[in-house]
Amino acid sequence: MIVHNDRPVVMETPLELLRRYRITPKEILYIRSNQVYEICNKLDPMPLKGGIEIIGMVTVPYTLDVSRLKEMPQKEIEMVLQCSGNGRSFFSKRVKTSGTQWVKGGMGNIRFKGVPLKVVLKRAGVSPLASFLTIEGKDSPSIPTASDFEKSVPIKEAMDKAILAIEMNGEPIPAVHGGPVRFVLPGFYGTNQVKWVHRLRVEAHETTNVAQAKRYRVPIDIVEPGEKISFTFKNSRPNWYQRIKSFIWEPMGGEKIGLNKKILVKGAAWNDGKAPITDVEVSTDYGMSWKRAEIDMPTSPYAWYLWQCEVSFNKKGVQEIWVRATDALGRTQPIDGTIYWNAKGYEWFGIDKVSIKVI
Repeated sequence: MIVHNDRPVVMETPLELLRRYRITPKEILYIRSNQVYEICNKLDPMPLKGGIEIIGMVTVPYTLDVSRLKEMPQKEIEMVLQCSGNGRSFFSKRVKTSGTQWVKGGMGNIRFKGVPLKVVLKRAGVSPLASFLTIEGKDSPSIPTASDFEKSVPIKEAMDKAILAIEMNGEPIPAVHGGPVRFVLPGFYGTNQVKWVHRLRVEAHETTNVAQAKRYRVPIDIVEPGEKISFTFKNSRPNWYQRIKSFIWEPMGGEKIGLNKKILVKGAAWNDGKAPITDVEVSTDYGMSWKRAEIDMPTSPYAWYLWQCEVSFNKKGVQEIWVRATDALGRTQPIDGTIYWNAKGYEWFGIDKVSIKVI
């Protein structure tokens, strides 16, 4: 694992490990914690106990007994879990961005299982005037005077798709990955998948918490690389929906390939689940032409689409392999991802490029 920070823990998965599994094992799944929660810095699960407050714009506020979650209706979701800063280092090749310089491994393909949020909120009676759900975890700021971490998401999306997850890959969620209960909303970036849930607030507006109002946002309008702006709710939007993305994990950068030898280029693609990915294309001539890859369609719209494409090179020296994905809504990846440069380096989704040496 690539260790970016030890307090709070931030670790990235090398692609050499990520490519071995369709479902990413807990032992190699990336770790991103915004705050410190000492008792949860471990892969062992925490006891399924405690309470989750349901408050705000509801008819009957109540505290959900966490130990009862196992007895309630369950739903399992296979989905890509990805930090919104994944790929930040590629923005920094243009102008340095702030934050952890993630490469490609701030993600994984996971199965989460838990209670549909609509089951939990139905008992409370959600006001028709409510627009957002704000989620709080049990963790605390590493600096006592700092603002606590909480996130808001659209209430309709949460009611339709979210679960209070108690299992990951068929086991109790490891403590470091948010157990005993993690808020899970497929298609959204990892920052919204709040760990160690202990309070849900049904509200009319997004929280003004720093994590929602000043961090984890991108400008609505394109900015010049190097330009910094002070975020407001009008000039920016939150890191909610994952951008369409693809990447290459075979061959790895720097590998040597035989002249005219046929090889299989492999990798994965995904988006926010709003439309199926219809095309994954590979280029070996710097985007002059593209070849369609074979796609292994997932059973879940939020999961990895594994793909492969046979190519060969007829010229020696350093060459590049490019890949891009397109979905049924026509959304695709820009050749130059830095056109969406932002000072915090969020939501990288440029085409993936791997350099190899043909011998």
